[in-house]
Amino acid sequence: HYFALPTNPGEQFFMFCTLAAWMISKAGHPFEQPQEYDDPNAVISNVLSELRSFGRPVDFPPSKLKAGYGEQVCYVLDCLAEEALKSTGFSWKRPVYPTEEPEEEEITEDDAELTLSKLEEDVAEEESDNEENFMDLNVLKAQTYRSDMNDVAKQEEILQSTTDAAEWNLEVERVLPQLKVTVRTDNKDWRIHVDQMHQHKDGIESSLNETRGYLDKLHNEISKTLEKISSREKYINNQLEHLVQEYRSAQALLSEAKDKYQEGSGGVTERIKVLSEITEVLERVKQETEEKGSSMTDGAPLVKIKQALTKLKQETIQMDIQIGVMEHTLLQSKLKEKSNMTRDMHAATIPGAIIGAY
Repeated sequence: HYFALPTNPGEQFFMFCTLAAWMISKAGHPFEQPQEYDDPNAVISNVLSELRSFGRPVDFPPSKLKAGYGEQVCYVLDCLAEEALKSTGFSWKRPVYPTEEPEEEEITEDDAELTLSKLEEDVAEEESDNEENFMDLNVLKAQTYRSDMNDVAKQEEILQSTTDAAEWNLEVERVLPQLKVTVRTDNKDWRIHVDQMHQHKDGIESSLNETRGYLDKLHNEISKTLEKISSREKYINNQLEHLVQEYRSAQALLSEAKDKYQEGSGGVTERIKVLSEITEVLERVKQETEEKGSSMTDGAPLVKIKQALTKLKQETIQMDIQIGVMEHTLLQSKLKEKSNMTRDMHAATIPGAIIGAY
């Protein structure tokens, strides 16, 4: 369990390296015992190379062993322990379990208390077998009477006791538990309940007679104390009557002041609402005036207008040039058409004159 959970990583890693080196050397491969300040990467690589030489698979990164705890550390130690046991020739034997003798429990029966039914059974058994220890009360009385008669008859004969006192006490202690006869009463008997009721009634009456005097005395003291308290209350009320009236008048004035305060607070809340609305309108007007003032002082629109005018002038100039060019071309076309018409007219009149001359 030491290498299962993290407790002290540095100490666990050093203990892992030391234990791994010892088990590698026990497995028959010489391995130098690592020191506390050695390079951990080198020590881990050496341990894993030895583990691979034993034919054990290593399918985890070496960094898992740097913590000194975890599943990989337990796996490496388990493999090295198996190899060390193989090299030393250790073999497991079947366990030998010690034989334990069962303890005999002595069951002691307490015959000190007897129920009524058991007593009847014992009496019936005693009539059939005289060797039983429990006897009926009448039988005991009869035997006691006979023994007393015998003792009276033998009193003259007994002059000196030959019984040892210690043996007598031991015999008394041995026989004493068997001589106790306890008859348990049945709770279902109505006579027993009646007797219990009478006993409880007597006890209650005796207790009541004892406590009645104390209760009467306590009642008298309490009544006297209540009378004193009532008289003191009357005296205090008489002495503090004017103060009570002043308190009542002050309380009435306080209630009136509270009513006025509530009315005033209601008007104040309404005025606060109106004030908030007015402040909102004022803020809106301020924003509009600021915007208008900034637009009036700003020269950007004027510059834009000037730029638009210059642009319009340039466009008008270009349009005038285009109009002039178009008029010139139109005039040329008209002149061309006129020249063509005159030429055609001259061409039509010349052949007629030539024909008339011939």
